[in-house]
Amino acid sequence: MFRFGEPIYLYLLIVLPVLVILYLYSNYRRRKKIRQYGSLELLMHLMPDVSKYRPDVKFWLVFSALAMVIFMLARPQFGSKMETVKRQGVETVVALDISNSMLAEDVTPSRLEKSKKLISRLVETFNNDKVAMIVFAGEAFTQLPITSDYISAKMFLETITPSLISTQGTDIRGAIDLAMKSFTPNEGVGRAIVLITDGENHEGGAVEAAQEAAKKGVRVFVLGVGSPDGSPIPTGNGSEFRRDKDGNVIVTKLNEQMCQEIAKAGNGMYVRVDNTNNAERALNAEINKLAKADVETQIFTEFDEQFHVLAWIALILLAVDLMILERRNPLFKNVKLFKQD
Repeated sequence: MFRFGEPIYLYLLIVLPVLVILYLYSNYRRRKKIRQYGSLELLMHLMPDVSKYRPDVKFWLVFSALAMVIFMLARPQFGSKMETVKRQGVETVVALDISNSMLAEDVTPSRLEKSKKLISRLVETFNNDKVAMIVFAGEAFTQLPITSDYISAKMFLETITPSLISTQGTDIRGAIDLAMKSFTPNEGVGRAIVLITDGENHEGGAVEAAQEAAKKGVRVFVLGVGSPDGSPIPTGNGSEFRRDKDGNVIVTKLNEQMCQEIAKAGNGMYVRVDNTNNAERALNAEINKLAKADVETQIFTEFDEQFHVLAWIALILLAVDLMILERRNPLFKNVKLFKQD
């Protein structure tokens, strides 16, 4: 495993493109001033010792050395020893509805974006827990297998859009069945399925699937996103909304009754998601009540420092820079290291 011991220093990399821009601008200004004196080709004959390429080579050598120093300060490390450790935690599978109706904006900024932010904050509260992510519409698939890598969880979360699934609908049963297959075989660990949906146009079997999950000790929590009063679905093209085949604007409504039935069958809890953080707090409180058991996780416990490799590279680059003169060296006038030098 590769990592940086002091990643804060990587922010210094922003200096590098600034240096390139300044150098290119300086070259432009210098050549512009030279042209004011006459023909560039004629002036080159009057300055036989001036090299066209050496200053550029020297700049890129120093530039590369500076980049190596920045990476060196960030302390690159490679994991050299992996150990299996036991931690106390729970397992949570988040099943997120990504049907087109989740684009409705009856919660800010939209049902889907509100759900993604809620999941992100939920992941931030995890400590030694495992999380998996499933997305579903007319069918369900695993977006992220169960893991303790919360950084990857947030990264995959950002890529979720309705375009991931072309088949429209709300196959909640398929999402619950897939979630049940996502847990680890560890015994005694608290398990939960967090179902986030507006419950519209759902297919059959969702309540039965939740009952089966509850029988196996998995609690099903349902977060209903949206408004029972309904909202049009934006098309993403200005103020246009989706329409049915007859040209009428489609209005999507939160099916609270169905969501409540699933939560009850799954021995869980139903919470409506609005523009407050009440749903997030209620869900966190319930998950914290789950039994926590020893969860085995493999982690790197020793890291070898690699900064000395970059230090040698930077030193060699600087040494080469010192050996190259900006002007042509008359002692080596017959050696053509640079074409048309």
